[in-house]
Amino acid sequence: MHIYLQLFLTFLKIGAVTFGGGYAMIPLVKEAVLQNGWLTEEMFLNFIAVAESTPGPIAINMATFIGSTQGGLIGSIIATFGVVLPSFLIILFIVAIMNSLIKYKGVQAVLRGIRPVALGLICATGLTMVLSVLFGIENLTSSITVEFRGIIVFAIVAVIYLAYYFKKKKFISPILLIVISAGLGMILYSV
Repeated sequence: MHIYLQLFLTFLKIGAVTFGGGYAMIPLVKEAVLQNGWLTEEMFLNFIAVAESTPGPIAINMATFIGSTQGGLIGSIIATFGVVLPSFLIILFIVAIMNSLIKYKGVQAVLRGIRPVALGLICATGLTMVLSVLFGIENLTSSITVEFRGIIVFAIVAVIYLAYYFKKKKFISPILLIVISAGLGMILYSV
């Protein structure tokens, strides 16, 4: 199969079956990327960090980056179009009929049923990232290798976040946390 068609179909499928936003897509993108050999697990985890710190939705950033690595500019456009197309069409459809359907209990039940699944996917992604980044566990057979520098960065950022929240009674800017994390990473990982 031609790489452009493979990129389009892969990201079209991911965009069509994922509910809950970009974070819920991460496990599906990871599976597709690793199965196709497009990125290694470490490259994928590094990219998630980069995608989080760049403007735009993470799902679009992931599709664009992976498409670019596999098919250049055209690959990035095709992968991005593939991941966005299902949401675009679904939203157009929902806007057209939502006001008349939301009053039905069945529709409300479906929406309530989707929420926990989306939350579960997001939590599973977070747990997978924590296990991989902080403890080197990438699969069930991986041995534990504690990444002390990663734990230090995580702990410092968590303390800053909590201290700011309890002192100011509001959340600190994620951009500031990313900048702090990047600075700590440069300091700790260059030693």
